[in-house]
Amino acid sequence: MKFDFRIITLSLTIGTLVFTASCEHEPDIVGATPPVIENNCDPDSVYFETEVLPLLVSSCGISGCHDAGTAEEGVVIRDYASIMREVKAGNPSDSELFEVITKSNPEKRMPPAPRQALSQAHIDKIEKWINQGAQNNVCADDNCDTLNVSFSGHIFPVVQNYCQGCHSGSNPSGSLSLTSYSEIANAAANGSLISSLKGINGYTLMPKDSQKLSDCKIRQFELWIEAGTPEN
Repeated sequence: MKFDFRIITLSLTIGTLVFTASCEHEPDIVGATPPVIENNCDPDSVYFETEVLPLLVSSCGISGCHDAGTAEEGVVIRDYASIMREVKAGNPSDSELFEVITKSNPEKRMPPAPRQALSQAHIDKIEKWINQGAQNNVCADDNCDTLNVSFSGHIFPVVQNYCQGCHSGSNPSGSLSLTSYSEIANAAANGSLISSLKGINGYTLMPKDSQKLSDCKIRQFELWIEAGTPEN
């Protein structure tokens, strides 16, 4: 029996092309959220999970603006995947998110008037996060400082990131402003602050529509209150 090697070679070639094509055109997973990157705490790094996300959710991802139910202009600001639709990693100037939080027109910026604009410090933080690659990262610090709790080092940064988006400006949520030491100390003194953070005594759990503060952060608030709410 004689074999026509030209036919065999052609068949093998066609088979190889078909197999290769099937590998090259397997569908990609679109819109998948990458796993959270846990890094040791670095003071020069900005962490999405603990610094950027709570700030954007409290300032923008709320009812009437950019929560899932409202999605004004089709934009949702609630998690890493939705936020990254408005961000170009490494390029703040080409990121829609950065553009809208830096607009000078109060009616066109985010958050819009009469809500208070993000502070320059917060804008700088978001810009730095984008420049650092806009990672879905978190500061994996297992050390909970309960010995040296201070207003400036522990309490105020949490209020800024998690609360001021709703509780600031000319029309703060619940008519409660939390932008200064005296306002925060007053809320601590009447019990509303810690009750809201724990969701007890008839108070709605805060931050609203967001992840509850860690046990460590809540304990730091308790210790600060027990110490007499010092302005330290």
